[in-house]
Amino acid sequence: MASKQEQLQALIAPVAESLGCELWGLEYLTQGKYTTLRLFIDGPDGVSLEDCEKVSRQVSSVMDVEDPIEGEYTLEVSSPGMDRPLYNANQYARYVGEQINVRLRLARDGRRKFKGTIMAVDGDDVRLAVDGKEYVLAVDAIDKANIIPRFSFPE
Repeated sequence: MASKQEQLQALIAPVAESLGCELWGLEYLTQGKYTTLRLFIDGPDGVSLEDCEKVSRQVSSVMDVEDPIEGEYTLEVSSPGMDRPLYNANQYARYVGEQINVRLRLARDGRRKFKGTIMAVDGDDVRLAVDGKEYVLAVDAIDKANIIPRFSFPE
């Protein structure tokens, strides 16, 4: 049986795609009686406020019909931003050579947090260079990962 997050992903991804956007990621957060459904969308040229509004309206309509979340919830739709979170192996592969911050679900070599460069992606494993040492991390073992934005300034 698919998790709630997987069910929501399967329901929402086609809606975003029909509006010319990619569902970059989805966070389903429950805290007591409060539930938040946070969607990150992207597009070939980024996303605008209007894109977020369109996706929000359309997803709200689909959610009203399908009713996959019990009770009230808050829907948030935004761009992944410059420090975009990474959710799957394909996304890691798109950012080979970039620096990322990673937090693992369980400690590895006595630590849960890593800051390094994505060297390669092999199947569902990410090869990460951290302080001259290479780690192979399974995507499923990663709790959270974000791109570290690079800024360049004119000289």
